Amino acid sequence: MKPISLMLAAALAAGLTAGTAQARDTSEIRLGIDLPYEPFMYRLPDGTLAGFEIELGEAVCDYLEATCVWVEQDWDGIIPGLLARNYDGIMSSMAITEERARQVLFSEPYYTTPSAWFTLRDREIDITDRDSLEGLVVGVQRATLQDNYVSELYGDLVEIRRYTSGDDVLTDLRAGRLDLTFLDAPVAESSMNLDAEDTRFQRISDFIKEPEHIFGQGVGVAFRQRDRDLAERFNEALAALKADGTYDEIMERHFSYDIKL
Repeated sequence: MKPISLMLAAALAAGLTAGTAQARDTSEIRLGIDLPYEPFMYRLPDGTLAGFEIELGEAVCDYLEATCVWVEQDWDGIIPGLLARNYDGIMSSMAITEERARQVLFSEPYYTTPSAWFTLRDREIDITDRDSLEGLVVGVQRATLQDNYVSELYGDLVEIRRYTSGDDVLTDLRAGRLDLTFLDAPVAESSMNLDAEDTRFQRISDFIKEPEHIFGQGVGVAFRQRDRDLAERFNEALAALKADGTYDEIMERHFSYDIKL
C-alpha cells in the first residue's frame, strides 16, 4: 500500500477548471496505475496487463458497461495526474488515509494488505528485540506507508535507505548492502518467491496492519472530490461483485490468504 505527499495547488486548480468545462464520457473509464506492483498489477511478457487489481477493475467496468483504459503514471505524480484530469480514478493499491481523503474522494475499501519485515535467509535478526536493531541498515520504497512506518517507529534506531522501487530494495538486500527491509507483504513475497526451496529470503515478522494512522482504513479507488456519482457507481459494482462471488474468485487466483477487510 502506497502513500503520497501533499499535492500542488496548481494541479488542483487545473483539475477543477477542466472539470467545469467538459463532461466525462461514461462509456470509458480511465484508471491511473503505477506499474509494476505484482501481484496487484504487472505486465505479462506479451505486454498485456495482469494482476488482482487489473482483473477486479475490468470486472467493475464490465458491470458498469464501460471500457477500462489503464493509464500508467509514476507514483509520486499519481494524485496530481488525477486532479489534472489525466484519468478518472486511481486503482493502484492506494490506502485510505486522512491526509489523502482531504485531497481525493475514495470508494469503499476493497481490500487490505499487510506489511512485513524481511531479511536474507542466513541472517538471524529478532525483530521483537528493539535494542538489537540499533545501527542496522533498513531498505524501504520511498514515499510508501512502509517508509512512514519505519521512519516513525524505528528512525531513531536504524539507518534508513530509500529506493524508487521495491525491486531496487531487493537488489541491495540480496547484495548484502541492507540488513533487512520492511515491505508490502504480498508484493515482497511474490518477488522473493518465498515458497521456493532455493529462496535467499525469509519473512521475520507477523503480518502488520497497524497503527491505522499510518496504514489507513484499507485500499480504495480514488476519485476527484466532485466525481461523487462515479465513486457511488464503483461502490455499487464492488458490492455486486462481492455478493455474486466474482471478487472471491479473483482474489483466490492471486493470493493464498485472505486480503479482505
